[in-house]
Amino acid sequence: MRRFGRTLVTAALAVAVVGGTAGWASGGSQSAVTGPPPGTAAWRADTAYGRALPDPATATPYEVARFFAGLDGAARSALVRDHPLVVGNLDGVPLPLRYEANRLAVAATGQARYASLAAADRRILAFDPRGRGQVAEVFGDLEHAAHVSVIVPGSDSDAASHDARRAPSTGPTGMARALSAATGGTTADASTADSSVAVIAWTGYTTPVGVGLDAADGRLAAAGASRLARLTAGLDAVGAPDPVLFCHSYGSVVCGLAARHTDASDIVAFGSPGMRADTAGALRTGARVWAARGPSDWIADVPNVRFAGIGHGADPSSAAFGARRVPAADVRGHTGYFAPGTQSLAAFAAIARGEAR
Repeated sequence: MRRFGRTLVTAALAVAVVGGTAGWASGGSQSAVTGPPPGTAAWRADTAYGRALPDPATATPYEVARFFAGLDGAARSALVRDHPLVVGNLDGVPLPLRYEANRLAVAATGQARYASLAAADRRILAFDPRGRGQVAEVFGDLEHAAHVSVIVPGSDSDAASHDARRAPSTGPTGMARALSAATGGTTADASTADSSVAVIAWTGYTTPVGVGLDAADGRLAAAGASRLARLTAGLDAVGAPDPVLFCHSYGSVVCGLAARHTDASDIVAFGSPGMRADTAGALRTGARVWAARGPSDWIADVPNVRFAGIGHGADPSSAAFGARRVPAADVRGHTGYFAPGTQSLAAFAAIARGEAR
């Protein structure tokens, strides 16, 4: 009975503490954005030279890629013009078409908070304005990259905050820019980044807001895991290398649930409340699993338990979990893992370039 009581207390603590990048602010329940993109009904009603278009709800990224490979330039351009939200979010579509479609989709919203995403030098891989909005941006040359990394962020990440001012090297875009720079790219102009490494800032799922039940349970992570798995399949369908997943805070819960469904070469969890697995082996992935936790990261105060669906389980940075350790002794706080000059950023860059062993 006493042990059961301690478990209840621990579960309550998990509800009160687990979160992403927002510190101690409370958050309301979020509805996960799932299913095919806006505009799907009109897309299904259209054709290309009499051929039915691939159904966004059922077609695999490989089927989408084959379909677009069979179209001429005029048909492709027409689909981009007529269905930008579908083309821009459809995994398997050639990358230049997605970038152009998303420029059109962002501009069509007419919302000032998204206006910067439509700039000619931005490579927006996905844009979905539903809910708080989802967005994915490429730093580097994804079409010709020898290595690809995907930043999977935690709480309080969405399309509206994608370009918001943050502390340097934090948030999905800050982390992506820092990693791009550390691997030979540039923070000043993403379009001139070293073509050997491309980095995707992927806010492609509905994240929790602040600290609350959403951050302590796996509902949003499960929805995000399905979307992350489809992203990696889409990268494979267009010939991109197997990606490295860099998973921050609640994003590591997403990566843990997606692990066995992706072809990732490496999965890196940092500032993690748990990955919903007791060990790295339990993730059932062929990827190498890495973990980092800084000495002043408040995530260390999160109880590593799972009870009645609450909490995310074992600490990935613990020896018992079995992940490869990433040095993080000089990391400050919960969001300092990509700060220039840190041991963690140097190690992340080596993993991203395929040089770490």
